[in-house]
Amino acid sequence: MHLLHRSFYLLIILLTLAFDACRSPEPSIEKKDEFIADFDLEKIRERGYIIVSMDNNSTGYFIYRGRTMGYEYELLKRFADEQDLELRIDVTKSLKEAFDKLNRGDTDILAYNLTVTKERKLRMDFTKYHNLVRQVLVQRKPEGWKKMHPKKIDRLLLRNPVDLIDKTVYVRHHSAHKSRMDNLSEEIGGEINVTEGPTNVETEELMRMVANGEIEYTVAEEDVALVNASFYPNLDVKTAVSFPQQIAWGIRKNADSLNSTLDQWIVKMKKHPAYHVIYNRYFKKRHTLLNPESEYFTFEGGEISPYDDLLKEMAVDLEWDWRLLAAQMYKESKFNPRAVSWAGARGLMQLMPNTAQAHGVTNPSDPKQNINAGKKHLKWLQNIWKDEITDPTERSKFVLASYNVGQGHVQDAVALARRDGFSGKKWDGEVEEYLLKKSKREFYNDPIVKYGYCRGTETVNYVSTVFAIYQTYQKLVPDEG
Repeated sequence: MHLLHRSFYLLIILLTLAFDACRSPEPSIEKKDEFIADFDLEKIRERGYIIVSMDNNSTGYFIYRGRTMGYEYELLKRFADEQDLELRIDVTKSLKEAFDKLNRGDTDILAYNLTVTKERKLRMDFTKYHNLVRQVLVQRKPEGWKKMHPKKIDRLLLRNPVDLIDKTVYVRHHSAHKSRMDNLSEEIGGEINVTEGPTNVETEELMRMVANGEIEYTVAEEDVALVNASFYPNLDVKTAVSFPQQIAWGIRKNADSLNSTLDQWIVKMKKHPAYHVIYNRYFKKRHTLLNPESEYFTFEGGEISPYDDLLKEMAVDLEWDWRLLAAQMYKESKFNPRAVSWAGARGLMQLMPNTAQAHGVTNPSDPKQNINAGKKHLKWLQNIWKDEITDPTERSKFVLASYNVGQGHVQDAVALARRDGFSGKKWDGEVEEYLLKKSKREFYNDPIVKYGYCRGTETVNYVSTVFAIYQTYQKLVPDEG
C-alpha cells in the first residue's frame, strides 16, 4: 500500500497534472464585514444585461463545434431570454475571486454547480436548488465485464459502504469528498484510508486514474461521474456514499428581487419538459445518438452504404478518398439519416444547427442536402488548413478534428505545440497531445488559448476511429482510382 502511495505521488509530480473538474475546490470562506453593492434586478434590467460568473469546464460552460454549450449555461440563457436580458458570461478561474466579484457588483450570479453549505451561506444567498446530486464511489468494473451478467458484476463490486473498511480511497484535495469519507468512516465503525491528492489534481483526473488501473477508488458528484463514465465505460458509479446535496446558484445577500425571481423561475422550469431535455443531454445521453436505427454496414457488391454515389461525388470536389468520407459518415451517424446527437447535430454528417443554416439546409434528414452541406463545411475547413498543413494525409486529420470539435480548439492546440518547440504540422503524437492537454487548467487558461476548455479525448478518439474504419474499408472495398 505504501508503494501505491509513492507511485501515485511520483506520477503526479512527473506529469504535472492540472486536470479540471466540473467543480472548483471549495475555498475557506470566512464571515466578515464587507461592502455589498446595491444592485438588484431592477438595476440589472435598466442596464440591459445580466453577468454570470462560471468556470470553463465539461458540463457548465464550454464551446463545441463553434457553439456555446453547457448545462448551467443553457438554463441561465433561458432565464435571461425570458427576462429580456442579454446574458454575459464572466469566466473566473478562482471561486474565491468570484465571491469577491459578486459582492462588489462585478457579477450578478455565481454558477459553479455550487453545493449549498452552511459555510457558504455566511457570505451569500442561494437560489432554490436546480439539481440534487449524491456523492458516489468511482470504481473499476471487473476484468471481462463486457461478457458478464449484470448481477455477477454487482457481486464483484463494492455496493455496501461497509465494504470500504481498510480500503484506500483517493479524493480531491480540499474538497467535500474528504469530509464525507471521514464521516462515513465514523458511521460504519471502521477505518477508510482517505488520501488527498495534490492540489493540482482534480476529480476528473482521479477518475481517469481509476479507469486506467492506477488507483482503485475515488469519489465524485454523481452528475460529474455520469459524464466521465460515458468516456470510460469500464467505470462503475452506482454506489452512493452520501445523501442528495443541493446544487444552486449564488446571489448577493441584498439582491432579494433577483433571488425571488430566480426561485420562481427554477420551480417553473423544473416542471417543464425542456429542463429534463437539457439535463439528459449533458448527464445521461451525452455521446449517444438519440435515434440509432441504422444497421451495420455490409460489403455486398463492393458497397459500403446506400450513399456511396453521393460520397464519390463529394470526394472528387474535396480530393479525398471516398472511403475516408464513408468512414467519417459511419462514425458520425452509422449511415442513419435521422440520427440526432446529444448536442443537437443531425443527419448523416451530423450537422450542427448553425452549420446547416449557413449552408441553406431546410431538411437535415434529407441525405442530399445533408451530404452537400457536409461537403461545403469540409471544403471550408480545408481552406483554413491548406496553407498551414501541406501534407494531404496530415491535413485530413486536422480537418476531421476541426469538423468534430471546431477549428478554434485545434488552432489553440497548434499554438500550444509551437510554444513548446514543435512544428504544429503533425497530428499524431504532437498536436493531438496538446488538444488532450486543453482539458487541464494550466493549458486552457494559457494566454495564447482563445477558445478555453476542451475535452480533447473525444476528438482524438474521433480522428483515430475514423482512420481505423477507413483502413478497414481500404482492405475490403477496391480502389476505383
